[in-house]
Amino acid sequence: MDYRQRITEEAAQLFRRYGIKAVTMDMLAANLGISKRTIYEVFSDKHELLVGVIRLMVERQKELINKISGESKNVIEAVYRIMGMMSAHMESMSPAFRLDMMKVRSDIVKNMKESGQYPFPNVNSDLIKRGIEEGVFRDDIDIEITNKCLFEVIRMSGTGDEFEPDDLSKKHVIRDVYINYLRGISTQKGLDLINFYEKRENELKLTKPV
Repeated sequence: MDYRQRITEEAAQLFRRYGIKAVTMDMLAANLGISKRTIYEVFSDKHELLVGVIRLMVERQKELINKISGESKNVIEAVYRIMGMMSAHMESMSPAFRLDMMKVRSDIVKNMKESGQYPFPNVNSDLIKRGIEEGVFRDDIDIEITNKCLFEVIRMSGTGDEFEPDDLSKKHVIRDVYINYLRGISTQKGLDLINFYEKRENELKLTKPV
């Protein structure tokens, strides 16, 4: 592992735990056991480091989404597993990090979208296409329009490019809206699968210790 990767990995952990503002280059250097000068030889400033961290986080999520999709039996299973992953990802971030990201994310995410490095708008499109191929979603839907609608639902939930403080009730509402939208574009096969995975999730919630 080279210095760039080591620094980015450690910075990602510290940012997520303490927030961006609270983490100093001195703290990062101490945790890595290297000099601050070494960090500045790789990253010109903290903003460039943050850009590297966000790119790393997005790339890791993209890899996880692709892995989940490849391992899932059908597109509905993939949807439920991806939603669980995204929820866990948000919950693992400290409130301080999410608040800091609200202030700096716009330019970073905009640049990533323009350079094609931001995967989330494509996730729904791929899932929709797969669902149509599997006979889970209707073949008369407009993929582009449906993709935009679903992405807006994700964006409002704070699990896409919006890094917001946790609001559990809001997340539940957005999740229900997303699932109900999927119901609207589903065939009977899709509806049966949604009902199956909804029932399974509810049963798992009941068995979890309080």
